[in-house]
Amino acid sequence: MKLSRRHGPLMLLRLGEVPTVVVSSAEVMAEVTKANDLAFAGRPRSATNELFGSGGRDIALAPYGDHWRQMRKIGVMELLSSKQVKRMESIRVEEVGSLLRDITASNGATINLSEKAMALSNHVTTRAVFRGKFTQQGEYLRELDKAFTLLGGFCLHDLFPSSRLVRWLSNGEREMNKCHRRIHRIIANVVEERKASRAAHTGSSVAGHEDMLDVLLRLQHEDSLQFPLTTETMGAILFDVFAGGTETTGNVLIWAMAELMRSPNSMAKAQQEVREVLGEDRAVITNSDLVELQYMRMIIKEVLRLHPPNPLVPRMAREDCTVMGYDIPKDTSVYINVFAISQDPRYWDKPEEFRPERFENNDVNYNGTYFEFLPFGTGRRQCPGIQFSSSVTEMALTNFLYHFDWLLPNGANAASVDMSEKFGINVSKMYGLQLIAIPHVWSKAMSSK
Repeated sequence: MKLSRRHGPLMLLRLGEVPTVVVSSAEVMAEVTKANDLAFAGRPRSATNELFGSGGRDIALAPYGDHWRQMRKIGVMELLSSKQVKRMESIRVEEVGSLLRDITASNGATINLSEKAMALSNHVTTRAVFRGKFTQQGEYLRELDKAFTLLGGFCLHDLFPSSRLVRWLSNGEREMNKCHRRIHRIIANVVEERKASRAAHTGSSVAGHEDMLDVLLRLQHEDSLQFPLTTETMGAILFDVFAGGTETTGNVLIWAMAELMRSPNSMAKAQQEVREVLGEDRAVITNSDLVELQYMRMIIKEVLRLHPPNPLVPRMAREDCTVMGYDIPKDTSVYINVFAISQDPRYWDKPEEFRPERFENNDVNYNGTYFEFLPFGTGRRQCPGIQFSSSVTEMALTNFLYHFDWLLPNGANAASVDMSEKFGINVSKMYGLQLIAIPHVWSKAMSSK
């Protein structure tokens, strides 16, 4: 962010051998992602992206083209559509209810809410994808966590792609290969087990109750796609779902609670709204209950502004083009500095402050039309899982504020909350959020099993 303020909204950096352009203003972003969206619809080529995108078979990391368009259509229309997200509400209700009971059972002891929030997002995503637990679930989630860490770091070979010596010396690439092989092996086993189960009619899905793996297997069986769905392609798509469904959802929820603990006035205002609008003695608050919670939505927007899930959005020039009078050669990597834009005082008053009220009486949203606020990207490469992620975040946060009053351990004050960041596939909180939860009302969600 300091570099962008010193050198302007369009910078050329050389990361090793790789020329990289950094975009740091809403105006330049609009020129890249709106006026020239097709020209910049590519993803940077690297050994890391090639590996974890399974050679371009996924959605998030694949190069722009017919195959990518087909995979994205499957993601948007089949896996993550509004209809599918609504169908998954029972999963969200059950998992949030289970978490509420777990928190209540702490009996006022300090809990690591970060761990519980990530577990919630893992459980919801696992059930949405695989319907429930599977034999190698623990190993699969551990390998995914390793993969996300590796994806968020720097692989030396990505910076010096022409160097055989660097490739030979790069331990990171070897670790990535091992991790990818393990993930693919587990997915292959799960797919074969599901196919056998469906063939025996013991695990066939009921119409309207398909999990994501069922959807992919149905599409594979129908065999009507231009590019057939192989097991590796299915694994690559599901990797993307977990990357967005677990990391993004869990981190936004953690940052929201951390910001509210640092801002007692905002916490009190949010809890007052939730409890007055929804009334007393409610069980698990569902997504359909959230329509009138205006301040809650302001909080989530402000959290996404301060802590965008992907602070640097990668693009690649598919052709020679011009931006702001500068020539951008084909194959140049372009990173949109979403964090710098969301912290720019030209667009935001006192941008470093947590002030949900800044979104009051305006229609600013994160659906990709406001270039000063694009936590999920925009254009052809916008994240297709916005509804899936936000539905879990909104429901969980509302239930946290409705059912519990929250305290910091040992009588600590609000200013003591550590907001240090850790960089990976998303920007997460470096240290776990340690809190004490006091049940506000004895609700059905906490007492029923």
